[in-house]
Amino acid sequence: MTKNSSKFLLATLISFSAVTSFLQAEKSLFDGKSLHGWAGNPDHWSVKNGAIVGENTKEKPTKGNTFLIWKGGKLKDFDLTLDCKIDAGNSGIQYRSFVKPGKHDGWRISGYQADFEAGDRFSGICYGEGFRGILSMRGEKTILTLDSKGKLQKKAEKFGDTKELGKTVKKGKWNTYRITAKGYEFTHYINGVKMTELIDNDEKTRRADGLLAFQVHQGPPMKVYFKNIVLK
Repeated sequence: MTKNSSKFLLATLISFSAVTSFLQAEKSLFDGKSLHGWAGNPDHWSVKNGAIVGENTKEKPTKGNTFLIWKGGKLKDFDLTLDCKIDAGNSGIQYRSFVKPGKHDGWRISGYQADFEAGDRFSGICYGEGFRGILSMRGEKTILTLDSKGKLQKKAEKFGDTKELGKTVKKGKWNTYRITAKGYEFTHYINGVKMTELIDNDEKTRRADGLLAFQVHQGPPMKVYFKNIVLK
């Protein structure tokens, strides 16, 4: 090998290493002390004991679902992990989402949601908040397409039993939620177990990028917690 060839190979390896490190870089989205970098209604969002807390109370009920929005930019392909727990009600993690059109307080979000609830049915599913409804149930790999008339079609293939997968969720305790997005393939995991997988071939509606946000649900009082939010 010539001297010039050696230099070229070394430069190539250094460049490849730098790109790989960049692609695998992790970023913490929550400082554990404040809502710096996030925006939401202060009546419903706060930081307590090192966690983001979202709550809907009798004293201060929310009018419609409301969201805490990460202001760091739009997500495209990503791998997100966080810890969460919920005392009551329903919540979720919005991704590749968007602010609803129309006149409102600015904290109304639609798009893909990784659902998380205190009940037994919906934790882990992919829900379309103002965005086509339930997209993929727990224990299913779902492919979305449009038929010749432009109507949404769902083809679901079971890979697990929803009740058995639901036992993975620790009620009233901290759970680790992971969401991956690659192209138009989205996968949700709770505590290391795959909950659902969605392939969105609906070219008319699907989203290539969008906002990250957390949900406080309207209705009865509820309380949800998030911490250790890491984006890769």
